[in-house]
Amino acid sequence: MIVRKANANDIDSVADIYDEIHTEIEKGVFSTGWIRGIYPLKSTAQNAFEKDWLFVAEEEGKIVAAAIINQYQGPIYEEAAWEFEATENEVMVLHTLVVSPSCSKKGIGTKMVAFYEQYALQNNCRELRMDTNAKNTIARKLYKKLGYKEVSIVPCVFNGIPGVDLVCLEKHL
Repeated sequence: MIVRKANANDIDSVADIYDEIHTEIEKGVFSTGWIRGIYPLKSTAQNAFEKDWLFVAEEEGKIVAAAIINQYQGPIYEEAAWEFEATENEVMVLHTLVVSPSCSKKGIGTKMVAFYEQYALQNNCRELRMDTNAKNTIARKLYKKLGYKEVSIVPCVFNGIPGVDLVCLEKHL
């Protein structure tokens, strides 16, 4: 598996993963707190690609995971009780990490987070931040296992979804 910056041809594949996840949510297989038609959308991937923030994991020519990696901390992050003080230039943020449900339990999410951490170091960022919906117990368990600490739960409307308890996580490298 290789992780790389996405190209324009990858956007449909990333949107397909979003759709796969929405289908699994609707079947009750798991919950992320996402809602089909609200977040994430194909435009989520398209906008991230246009800003050079979209990364994909490719395995045997197939896109199996994606993430948005940047230094953008939305206004909600101002409400979190971060333990480590850092300037915007010292923080790297992981958003919308997705793994195709057909490829789950293969360590792909762990590899994507490892890539994110290495990317942060290459860009002189020692403070890692991310968030997830409190309902997303699978992600919360993974992030804890990988050394991320839940520092706050912020009630909010997030990415257009009302009633979200946003779990803010951090790790200092």
